[in-house]
Amino acid sequence: MMINIAINGFGRIGRLFLRALSENKNAKNIKVKIINDLADLDSNIHLFKYDSIHG
Repeated sequence: MMINIAINGFGRIGRLFLRALSENKNAKNIKVKIINDLADLDSNIHLFKYDSIHG
């Protein structure tokens, strides 16, 4: 059964949660449907891809 979730806020904790979820092999049945944040999509992609703290 697929579980749909939303991330409310894509700050440090939201990005770390998504990174942990994407690296967890047991979380294949969890799908992030939406990320709610004030920043635009390109900024969020950049912050997620180039994390200066956690690599």
